[in-house]
Amino acid sequence: PHCIEGTYGWEIRSDIAEALDEVGAQVINKPTFGSVALAEKLTVLVQEWDLKEEDLEIELIGLCTDICVVSNALLLKANFPEAVIKLDSACCAGVTPESHEAALTTMRMCQIEVV
Repeated sequence: PHCIEGTYGWEIRSDIAEALDEVGAQVINKPTFGSVALAEKLTVLVQEWDLKEEDLEIELIGLCTDICVVSNALLLKANFPEAVIKLDSACCAGVTPESHEAALTTMRMCQIEVV
């Protein structure tokens, strides 16, 4: 079992949590692989900031490339098809190197910029 709420493996690392606090970042808890709440939050921010979708640039990082990251990347691309969505592959890891690469290929095929 992994990613069980309230356990050590579920928590954000303390150094990362401190950095998030310093910049006032909002953590969105997601109940499954992709986060509808993340897309909804970004929709609200785009409206509040009066941004055009084509001016929106989103950069993703995270674990696991081949499960959660690819799910969120595709969800965001579906919600913001004209936005630039990037993935920093050096800041991601998959379950296996092969599944990581497969996820990167999938994202490239769906117009997500992998750097």
